[in-house]
Amino acid sequence: MDKIQQNFIRIRKLLDITFFRVLFFIVLGIVLVGAMYNNVKPEKLELSLFSVAEKTIRSPATVEDKESTENKRRDAINQVQPVYSLKNEYTQNRVDLITSIFQAAIELNNEIKEEVKKQEEAGKENTTSDEPSDSEKESQLKAKLTPSVSKELSNQVFTALIHANNDDLAIAKDLTVTAINNVMTKRISADEVENAKKRVEEELKYTTLHDDLKLAAIDLGRYAVIQNEFYDPNATEELRQQAAESVEPVKILQGQIIAEEGELINQDIYRQLKLVGLINNDHSYKPFIGLVVLITIILSGIYYYFYQMKSLPEKRQTYLLLFGLIFMLSTFIMKIISLLQVFNFEGIGYIFPAALGGMLIKILIDEKLAIFMSILMAVCGSILFNEGITGTLNFSIGIYILFSSISAILFLNSQNRRSKILQAGTFAAIINVLTIGAFMMLPNGQYSGIEYGYYLITALVSGISSAVLTLGLLPFFEASFGILSSIRLIELSNPNHPLLRKILMEAPGTYHHSVMVANLAESACEAIGANGLLARVGSYYHDIGKTKRPNFFIENQIHHDNPHDRLPPEKSAPIIIAHVVDGAAILRKYHMPKEIIDIAEQHHGTTLLKFFYHKALQDDSDSKETDFRYPGPKAQTKESAIVGIADSVEAAVRSLSQPTPELIESLVKKIVADRLEDGQLNECDITMKEIEIVSHTLCETLKGIFHSRIEYPELTKTKQVKQA
Repeated sequence: MDKIQQNFIRIRKLLDITFFRVLFFIVLGIVLVGAMYNNVKPEKLELSLFSVAEKTIRSPATVEDKESTENKRRDAINQVQPVYSLKNEYTQNRVDLITSIFQAAIELNNEIKEEVKKQEEAGKENTTSDEPSDSEKESQLKAKLTPSVSKELSNQVFTALIHANNDDLAIAKDLTVTAINNVMTKRISADEVENAKKRVEEELKYTTLHDDLKLAAIDLGRYAVIQNEFYDPNATEELRQQAAESVEPVKILQGQIIAEEGELINQDIYRQLKLVGLINNDHSYKPFIGLVVLITIILSGIYYYFYQMKSLPEKRQTYLLLFGLIFMLSTFIMKIISLLQVFNFEGIGYIFPAALGGMLIKILIDEKLAIFMSILMAVCGSILFNEGITGTLNFSIGIYILFSSISAILFLNSQNRRSKILQAGTFAAIINVLTIGAFMMLPNGQYSGIEYGYYLITALVSGISSAVLTLGLLPFFEASFGILSSIRLIELSNPNHPLLRKILMEAPGTYHHSVMVANLAESACEAIGANGLLARVGSYYHDIGKTKRPNFFIENQIHHDNPHDRLPPEKSAPIIIAHVVDGAAILRKYHMPKEIIDIAEQHHGTTLLKFFYHKALQDDSDSKETDFRYPGPKAQTKESAIVGIADSVEAAVRSLSQPTPELIESLVKKIVADRLEDGQLNECDITMKEIEIVSHTLCETLKGIFHSRIEYPELTKTKQVKQA
């Protein structure tokens, strides 16, 4: 395992170089293209016209059949009948014309009467020679009409009109106009004009008019009736345009059956096969370009996420390598399962352990990246599990993978134990079952009991296998990458751990001191958003080096004399200082995580052993301060700094005989101020505001721990009165 870890460390260091980082993304892209290209590559069929389909052929994409659409539009246009519009104004015009003819005859009669009356009044005898002749009357009547009307009407009509009196003319006018109006309110095409004239004639034939006037009325009625229905090219064209636009484009839908197994490939089917790209598609490059663009988007998203990650370069490169391996592993598993689609196992993709990648990333890195991983796996899954229809996207399996993975991620919390992973897998399995059930019921599908059972099993296997694989792979990734996950921390906090039992048995005072420091450090870290669990576990092991010489440390000298009373400070100091070096050596021997070793090495930083230094100065003023300082290094992280402060604070407060709240606050502030003045916090990224929060939190926690030992003034006075 150490060799594997060393190899990963070498690869991680290479990722610090831009060239190798770009190469890493190129390799990742090649892996993704290789995994998914066959699922988007157009299927080529070795079919010829009038051959027989060896299997059922489905369309790989939705394509518009332009030829069929055009034929359908042409049929729709041909079915549109020519539009004929009714000219209603023609009826009124012809009625007005006939009315004016009769009115002209009536006016002529009135004029003649008026002229005769004038002659009588002048004293002349009324003789027939004075009244206009028939020919003159006809001429006068024609003069009142237009030349065209005069020419089109026969002389018999004018003769009948000039011989009729006004009453007969009025009656004839009303009858004729009524008949014309009755006939012309109906549509009269060019072929029906003669029939319309006959209807007018039939209507006037049985009137009570005298014969000459009746014949004149009939002639006028026939003359008035004309065609009033005409072809409207604009309306016809508009209707044809509407008919063409109303035709929906004919589409060959994705997944639509083009040819059944054993069906003859006729010309229409062959044309559709060419249209969807299943024939003569050797030079089809669009799917490849589309896949490359999609993978470029995915890789760009990954690159941007790690580019803006606020972490040390070493940790960022570790996380990038880890993410890439888990992503490729999940894709590989997905690809293996997708190959089973050739056996027509419907819904085989639902067996994929969808929550595997998300849970691993959540435990080993963080939740945000785990959700991002879930989205990427959903996209890849929708391509890989396209159920044999190349170039399609299976949105159902994509949603299934997304729901399964995110449900497991959200179920896990920061205090992740091994049992919690199994619970998360079970929870994901339940979500899988509900999701598949929803997919089966949404289209109101009819499924047999065997089908329901099949999908139920796939959903359960997906969830449980996700948990099992996570449990199996987690130790490998933790050991190979040296990642300290929350699960690993919880395991290290188990009191039955060999090193913790070693401290308890060999240095019980140190064990109790470590537990107290752990409580202080955890609360302080959580107050500023640092890793409280890491601080707690680091505190448990920070003084493991004291087990080598436990009696030389005051917390373990309950029933023993202090050996330092018999030693010069020059010998006592190296013994005290050695517990840091010894502790780191012991932790390395037990292959403890680097973060725990760092806390053990850094919790004292390069602080000065003031007691022994001042004692040495009393004996020898030439004593060097460097001989009484811890070797360091200084705290590099917030957790190391806080554990160091909590260690000093706990020991100092424990030494007080009566730790009042005021004394505790004063002591904490002094210790923190000494650390700042000595530059012990210069190399970690803790801010002054965070230091103030840490100081306040330590004071509050210490007051809670030592509250039973604090005697308030009122309580002291009461005791004194009782004793008196």
